Formats: sequence, structure tokens, C-alpha cells
Amino acid sequence: MGMSGSTNDFVTTTLATAIGWARANSMWPMPFGTACCGIEMMAAFMAKYDASRFGSEVMKFSPRQADLLIVSGRISLKMMPVLQRIWEQMPAPKWCISMGACASSGGVFDTYTLIQGIDQFLPVDAYMPGCPPRPEAFFDALMMVQEKAKKGQSKALEYITDDAVSDPAQSVACRTPDNNYVHNVDRSTPSAEKASHDKIADDKITRDGVAPGTSK
Repeated sequence: MGMSGSTNDFVTTTLATAIGWARANSMWPMPFGTACCGIEMMAAFMAKYDASRFGSEVMKFSPRQADLLIVSGRISLKMMPVLQRIWEQMPAPKWCISMGACASSGGVFDTYTLIQGIDQFLPVDAYMPGCPPRPEAFFDALMMVQEKAKKGQSKALEYITDDAVSDPAQSVACRTPDNNYVHNVDRSTPSAEKASHDKIADDKITRDGVAPGTSK
């Protein structure tokens, strides 16, 4: 972007375009491999395929230093709160790749213990088919995310609002997914969550005849 020789040899751009270009070419992935897809993800970062060609060779195992979450493998119900916590700790803007059939739709594991697609609780920017997908498919998804980054787009940005209904980050279930979890509680809105807890308390009083925290 400098001048050399000719006075006409220069480039102009906007600040947003320059920032988008920098973000797209300096993705810092946060790997979350739980199955065979994780092996293919490792292969994509090895010398033969060399993810550093795309500026994404800096693997960060701290979510606070990453902006690209790569979920490669099946996610169970017990693992979901852990993955939620990692996603919430990643700074915005951030992107997510669902790698393989298990992460995208549950794959062959159509059981009650496994999440049938991580997009049920995470905003996903790119899906990768395959069981497991090859490293070439990973680079295709990575380039798709890079194009989004250049344009300033991110699926996660669609959920950032001042409304707790639309913003998972304002949900109690997302902020503390592994603390004080109660089954069958409607967490769609703070008022609905409070109403659900009140109903559970009322049912307990009706069943036991004693208010919580008191004795007969």
C-alpha cells in the first residue's frame, strides 16, 4: 500500500475492508476433537496439507485467544455444557465449523445421549459432510469462513442483541450451563425461567406440604 517509483502506484481501501482482510488471513483455531474427525483435523495442520498457507496454523487451546471453533466429532449431552462454556469464553467476532456428520447431525449415533447437531446450541458458520471428512473438505470450510470474515459476517453476530430471548450470552443456561441445572425448565426468557422454577417449588410444596427451606 505504499508508493514506489510511479506516483500512480498506490492502493486505497476502507478500514473495514482492511480489518476484514486481516481477520480472514489470521484465524486462530480452537480445536475440539472428540472422535475420528479430530484425526483428520490434525492431518490438515500437518506438513502435507499445511493449514499455515491459510494463516491458520496457530492452534490455541485457550478459548480466550481463539476466534475459530472447530468441533470435530460427536457431542454428548454431558459434553454440551463444556462446549457452551468454551464458546462463550471466545472473544467476538468468532466463527464455528461443524466438522463431520456426527457434529453436524449426530451421524449414525441417533441416540438419546448425543446431540443431533451442534447447531442446536451453537451458531455454525460452515458444515462439513463426511465420516470423517478429508482435509480438503476442511480447507473448503475454512475458506468459506474466511470469505465471511472478509465481509464482516458471522453467524454468532446474528444473536448479539439486547434481548435475552435472542442472545444466548444473556441466558442463564449459557452463562452457567454446568451450575444449578434443573431438568424441564423453560429458559427461553428470564421470566419463563423464573416461572418454571416457581412451578417446581409449588409442586414440591403440594407434594411434601412444606415450603423449601422450612421444616414441619
